[in-house]
Amino acid sequence: MSTTGQIIRCKAAVAWEAGKPLVMEEVEVAPPQKHEVRIKILFTSLCHTDVYFWEAKGQTPLFPRIFGHEAGGIVESVGEGVTDLQPGDHVLPIFTGECGDCRHCHSEESNMCDLLRINTERGGMIHDGESRFSINGKPVHHFLGTSTFSEYTVVHSGQVAKINPEAPLDKVCIVSCGLSTGMGATLNVAKPKKGQSVAVFGLGAVGLAAAEGARMAGAGRIIGVDLNPKRFEEAKKFGVTEFVNPREHDKPVQQVIAEMTDGGVDRSVECTGSVQAMIQAFECVHDGWGVAVLVGVPSKDDAFKTHPMNLLNERTLKGTFFGNYKPKTDIPGVVEKYMNKELELEKFITHTVPFSEINKAFDYMLKGESIRCIITMGA
Repeated sequence: MSTTGQIIRCKAAVAWEAGKPLVMEEVEVAPPQKHEVRIKILFTSLCHTDVYFWEAKGQTPLFPRIFGHEAGGIVESVGEGVTDLQPGDHVLPIFTGECGDCRHCHSEESNMCDLLRINTERGGMIHDGESRFSINGKPVHHFLGTSTFSEYTVVHSGQVAKINPEAPLDKVCIVSCGLSTGMGATLNVAKPKKGQSVAVFGLGAVGLAAAEGARMAGAGRIIGVDLNPKRFEEAKKFGVTEFVNPREHDKPVQQVIAEMTDGGVDRSVECTGSVQAMIQAFECVHDGWGVAVLVGVPSKDDAFKTHPMNLLNERTLKGTFFGNYKPKTDIPGVVEKYMNKELELEKFITHTVPFSEINKAFDYMLKGESIRCIITMGA
């Protein structure tokens, strides 16, 4: 492409300070360096993680910053040493990576790459610590190594999944974070057998994706647990068959679920980040074979407490990161599940806005009105 090796000037939605609306700015995007690619972003989507760090909850604030990490685009140019991607490839940038060389990448059981594992504190690129974004010569920080709220971005090649060019980027862009996290927790970690019962704690986007995974696996009963009854109707579209609101019961929710299911569910997936829900999700699975999977991220001072007999009675407790998917190896296959009509993505997409109105996406999420809002970059 004619822009190869050149600085590109384009629009980006910049967060100048915590919790303040993003501002459309002209930014300069430097060419990709060693092991990096520059991507033209066509569609991006807002995830709760963007909102959490934009509000500067739980981390050292780093501003100005370009947020965004769920997206689809086309490779514009590649840096030195990049052999598996080339200009024109359709790709999903991903917030975590796969270097291909570390012990985690060589393990069939792990996706927690030593080099490219999620890092929320880093504001520059791994190669040299510098930002590839600037405004009037002053650097603007990256976010999760992706920064997709920009018409062009630079990403480490190990965080880029090359996908089927026939796949519609305005749909499959949501595969790059929350959807795969929830669906993979069920399909890859909980692994329910056909006809088994699954409880999903938390019916936000990740929980609904976990329910979708249970539906795809052929679960017989999918029990949704949430404190917000407004979520129950929507959840039916994702295969949820029954609902439990803990506030409507005067006994522990694990006891309610055990009574509903003759001793407990076969599998449970916790998607809230509440340590209370984590304990409930574990204690509600059946002894002898029950498996509970934790997905939500707890507060740093939380402690998980349960009686050891719950484990000795042959319940299994597991954790997962990004649904146990390796970004480059496995995510193209998730896209193929959509192309083969095994996975339904449209029902996750509740809103669409032009890039110029990106702040509306934040409003929808803060009001709890959206599951996923697609942001169209050219508009």
